[in-house]
Amino acid sequence: MAPTPHGETSYPEPIVSNSRGSAGLWRVVALGLVLVAIAVGFALFSQDIPLDLILTFVGVLAVVGVFCLFGLAAGLFRFANGEERRTISNAMVDSLPFGAVVADRDGKISYVNAQYGNFAGAMTNGVPVGVPRLFAGQSDASEAIYRLSRAGKDGRAAIEDIRIVGGLGGSQADSNRAFWYRVGVRPLPESDESNKPLMMWSVEDITRDRDNNESAFRDLQRAIDYLDHSPAGFFSADAHGAIQYLNSTLADWLGYDLAEFNAGQLRMSDIVRGDGASLLMRGRGDGEIRTEIIDIDLVHRNGTSLPVRLLHRAARLADGELGETRTLVLDKSNAPDTEEELRAAEVRFSRFFNDTPFAIATLDAAGRIIRTNAPFGRIFRWSGEARSIEMQPLSDLIGEGSRERFSRALADALAHKSEVDSVDALLSAEGDHAVRLYLSSSEMSAGSPEQVNVYALDMTDQRKLEAQFAQSQKMQAVGQLAGGVAHDFNNLLTAIIGFSDLLLLKHKPGDPSFGELMQIKQNANRAAGLTRQLLAFSRRQTLRPQVLELPLIVDDLTVLLKRMIGEKNSLTVEHGRNIWPVRADVVQLEQVIINLVVNARDAMPNGGSITLRTANVERAEAETMTFEGMVPADYVLIEVQDTGTGMSPEVIEKIFEPFFTTKELGKGTGLGLSTVYGIVKQTEGYIYPVSIVGVGTTFKIFLPKHVASAAEVAGKAAAAVAPVRDLTGHERILLVEDEESVRAFSAQALRATGYEVFEADGGEEALEVLEDLDYKIDLMISDVVMPEMDGPSLLKQLRQTMPHLKVIFVSGYAEESVRRDIEDDQSVDFLPKPYSLDQINSKVKEVLQKLGKDETA
Repeated sequence: MAPTPHGETSYPEPIVSNSRGSAGLWRVVALGLVLVAIAVGFALFSQDIPLDLILTFVGVLAVVGVFCLFGLAAGLFRFANGEERRTISNAMVDSLPFGAVVADRDGKISYVNAQYGNFAGAMTNGVPVGVPRLFAGQSDASEAIYRLSRAGKDGRAAIEDIRIVGGLGGSQADSNRAFWYRVGVRPLPESDESNKPLMMWSVEDITRDRDNNESAFRDLQRAIDYLDHSPAGFFSADAHGAIQYLNSTLADWLGYDLAEFNAGQLRMSDIVRGDGASLLMRGRGDGEIRTEIIDIDLVHRNGTSLPVRLLHRAARLADGELGETRTLVLDKSNAPDTEEELRAAEVRFSRFFNDTPFAIATLDAAGRIIRTNAPFGRIFRWSGEARSIEMQPLSDLIGEGSRERFSRALADALAHKSEVDSVDALLSAEGDHAVRLYLSSSEMSAGSPEQVNVYALDMTDQRKLEAQFAQSQKMQAVGQLAGGVAHDFNNLLTAIIGFSDLLLLKHKPGDPSFGELMQIKQNANRAAGLTRQLLAFSRRQTLRPQVLELPLIVDDLTVLLKRMIGEKNSLTVEHGRNIWPVRADVVQLEQVIINLVVNARDAMPNGGSITLRTANVERAEAETMTFEGMVPADYVLIEVQDTGTGMSPEVIEKIFEPFFTTKELGKGTGLGLSTVYGIVKQTEGYIYPVSIVGVGTTFKIFLPKHVASAAEVAGKAAAAVAPVRDLTGHERILLVEDEESVRAFSAQALRATGYEVFEADGGEEALEVLEDLDYKIDLMISDVVMPEMDGPSLLKQLRQTMPHLKVIFVSGYAEESVRRDIEDDQSVDFLPKPYSLDQINSKVKEVLQKLGKDETA
């Protein structure tokens, strides 16, 4: 074997090596004895053994000998010598930097390398001891050695770090020093050299490594202590704005207990006021690490401001993502008096720059962004996590429709014009976000690319308010027109219906004219329904609200609705659990549901499905909804969903306008949804359409949850008033009505039932009539809207002389709108137009009966 570069003596000879060389020698001796025995046998029994057998055996031995010679020449065999143990595997074990012992599970040692013998106590009388016995006298190691022994016997690998004071040798000089040993055991794979499973123990002195680690840890602790108690604050945040580290100084400034702080518990937005968080999370687009000086306000835990100067670093990684930030914080609230005035002015300006409620940016000559303040990212919907905003063209952030005006304004600012037109623009980001841009030239400074200043105001909310105001003004104007027309129609219809009733009293069903009279009355009633729709839209309709259970109302309508939508459409009703009560006019609410279902049917010409749903919406859920104008509260939701053609945004904007319809000519009045809108609004609810073209439409109606008052609860126990049967009377009634036809019908109807009726065509004449009658009347029936002196003004004047006079107001407008104009309405009743003969007589009898009960009481 060739000598190693360091010589034969450099090889670490193993202490014990039970190789199988002796076993190989015994096999050779046994083979020789066998051959000698065969030769003796041939000699003694040569006469009995055939010659062919002897020659065959000698031939076989010759062939084996020749084969061995060739194998020896080819290197397949070699002669054994003293170096046979130095195989690669042995060399690896012998050269390990720690002690290694190979033994079976019973502890019988097969191999020990030289490093193991360097441990004190590893040899006893020149014979190596096993690892368990090496640590047998160390109480600190007993549990660890037991666990390792168990693992070895179970065929498992294990490792333990053992601390022994004074070490294995127990020297006096190091009696108080702690030594560390890393002891391990692992099973070895099966081999031909042993019939029993083997395992290898390893023992390594790691005292120096532990000392180095402890020293590094103490140095780190000192460095952290220095940083924690430095005279400046420090914090670090990750790419998502979560604070990963906060030193003690900054925690004290902001009022946080550092012992309670956990990484990621605070966010940048928790300690940086306003939009400063987005300013600190941008970084440079080119990935360059640069320290920025930023004067800004931090937020104390109690909500107060702390003016600081930040030395801030935020770099982007190679893939463009934002890395962690490093920020040094200097407290500017207690700046020394000797600080220069220029520096103080710079700090004040920087704070003003970043605390303004509008966006500020500086641009270069090409319109690219050089620098921005904190609110810029919020107003322009720019997330600094995606990419840096620096050097981005500002024109890319606004819509195409405004870019030409922006380019002209930029050119005027670069030309240093004193007046530059502002630019109203929509942002290119998703959503209806609007800004107003003001541009001005910037002061030129050497080496600075900043040439234009841009100030941007967020106009989104103002645009929405302007649109809502314009829509409400338009709807109010149309509503006033519709209400006025309906009021005039109601006067005409009152006369038509009333005189029809008077004629029907004279013409019984067998009369030839009875049919024509009924046609007149029925068509007048149909016309009255049309005026009710107009009044519903203008929210001047008279409602008769009552407490309703919506599921019962919807279920009662189901049969009618299924008949209306036809066989090719299906209707599904879904009710939530424990639906709250609402207060509404049952007839008008049914009209709302019917109108919406009919619209859903018309939106599905080829058939489809309609779903009616009811559900409760709690205040917390309402706060998360984004419907414009809806005040968070407890609501009962009614949904009417179809699978029809859907509506475009342009159509949705106009669907509640009166006379707007998408149906063919003659197939719709355009009053259906406007009526629905008016009824819902008059019920103090909200209605919103949600539609996708080609998918379908869902109308969502939110009605306020009704909470019963104490008076309502008491009223439920009271007995219902018996309906009026006898409509005759003899009391004196003053009838005030400026419409002659209405006055004539009403007077004739009341006189027909026995009342003494006095007429006046206005408020002034009514006062004269009363004066002639010495103010001795039992009831006054008056119109509300009259020329010169209207009904409420007449009542106010009469209260001075007749404080207890009972009054019935008649009007084509809603009762609520009339009562708002009356200071004292305790003794005032209301009768809506148009009214019939039976309705006016019933109302008069009801009021006079109450008068009689009050006088008796």
